Amino acid sequence: MTASGPAQGPRAGAPAEAGRPAEVRVLVVEDDPVAADAHALYVGRVPGFTAVGTAHSLAEATRVLERTRVDLLLLDLGLPDGHGLRFARGLRAAGHPVDVIAVTSARDLAVVRESVSLGVVQYVLKPFAFPTLRERLLRYAEFRSTAGEAAGQDDVDRALAALRTPLPAELPKGLSAPTLDRVAALLRATPEGLTAAGAAGAAGISRITARRYLEHLVDTGRADRTPRYGQVGRPELHYRWLAAAAGSVSKV
Repeated sequence: MTASGPAQGPRAGAPAEAGRPAEVRVLVVEDDPVAADAHALYVGRVPGFTAVGTAHSLAEATRVLERTRVDLLLLDLGLPDGHGLRFARGLRAAGHPVDVIAVTSARDLAVVRESVSLGVVQYVLKPFAFPTLRERLLRYAEFRSTAGEAAGQDDVDRALAALRTPLPAELPKGLSAPTLDRVAALLRATPEGLTAAGAAGAAGISRITARRYLEHLVDTGRADRTPRYGQVGRPELHYRWLAAAAGSVSKV
């Protein structure tokens, strides 16, 4: 699926069929083709959402927006021809109604604040697995479905609460987020993959502990494991980061 794929669609704001909510049409803007395809597949798996295409630059995204109805941009912030937030600012200045979910590995809170000031509805850190994006999209859909006039402050609060991200899901007992991040970073930085022993040595933890973290990454769809057979003894499990399943580390 590419930027040239979508056909001309109805204009933004076109009414849905009677009794049926309109599909949210999403354009994935991401310079890494593998990550772009993965994110588009993720979008297509969420009920009520359809990916109308992928664009690998801001210029491509502009061309798609000129000819196709798009409700939501899944927008990488580090594109080869400019920064995603400057692009979002230009859309707002032009009065374009498209909403934006920022997708980036940037953890600078100043960037987060600027995103909020531009009306970015969600901010998703790379790398992420399908459940993370699904939860953000469903919350956006809930927010988008609010209509009519608020009876009071409670109605306003409920509408805005739909966009708030819940606390992160608890890790299995005995696992910690900092160590998980460290093991995941090691795996991402080692394209050929790691054994539990290799991860343990690099992360400064025991082999058994490393295996628990690696198995958690497999269970959550961010890594896979394959047996490697030596000359003698049992095969050793080799763990490899799944770039296509969880996005890739970008420049931003």
